[in-house]
Amino acid sequence: MKDVIIITDSSCDLPEEFINEYPIKVMPMPVSVKDNPDMDISHLTIKEFYDAMRRGEILPTTSQVVVTAFMQCFEECINNNQIPLVLGLSSKLTSSFESALLAKENMQFKEAVVIDTKCASLGLGMVVLKAAKMAKEGRSIEEITEEITNYALHMEHIFTVDSLEHLKRGGRISAAQAFVGGLLNIKPILHFVDGAIQPLEKVRGRKNVVKRMVEIMAQRVKNPENQIVGISHGDNEELAMELADAIKEEFKVKDIIMSWIGPVVGSHAGPGTVALFFQNA
Repeated sequence: MKDVIIITDSSCDLPEEFINEYPIKVMPMPVSVKDNPDMDISHLTIKEFYDAMRRGEILPTTSQVVVTAFMQCFEECINNNQIPLVLGLSSKLTSSFESALLAKENMQFKEAVVIDTKCASLGLGMVVLKAAKMAKEGRSIEEITEEITNYALHMEHIFTVDSLEHLKRGGRISAAQAFVGGLLNIKPILHFVDGAIQPLEKVRGRKNVVKRMVEIMAQRVKNPENQIVGISHGDNEELAMELADAIKEEFKVKDIIMSWIGPVVGSHAGPGTVALFFQNA
């Protein structure tokens, strides 16, 4: 039986140790500077990236993984006698999903499986990790596909941002929604609906946003004691740790994976973002 390899993209925000341990290949999703695409930002650390955004020195933008990149990846899988399972950023946020489908069609690679996870950041990363663990156990592509499709469908995304301007500029929310979120001392809470970003509610103040995110989790979570929960942040470790401590106290979850939000998602969510991921009911 051929081995299964999980193909994802750099929006998954999965910590490096997991990528190194499991059969995962990460396709780079290009990040460039708006109005100055030739500017090289590859040398920036993730902290320097967010600091530059805060100072207004860069307005980063992203583009999809192109068809030819997927075709080259699939060629490597064929040569290595592997079956690729492609789990990438939500099709509502990128055209990479369509690129992977077109690459599969062009190569007539019937064994390849491409799933629209409708997930992002560590929500996607947790889907990738679960699939990769199953692949490492030697599970079949059919078994993994069935379980992962359901797992991704129930991956809840709850997050807060310091400013909605970045989401507005990238076309992820409307100008009117961004205006409401920009009111004094108001912290917007957003979530994913069918793979797209939707405002959920707004709260006043930092402490209240953690409390409210935990309350929303309580309303939506399923069997938290058996879950691995994900928390990612865009250079806002203090708030991310506050959220993690509150969740541990409230739910006694199995484990929490924490990570930085990388440049792909961070380009649109902006510095200060904190996101929570769990399986819903």
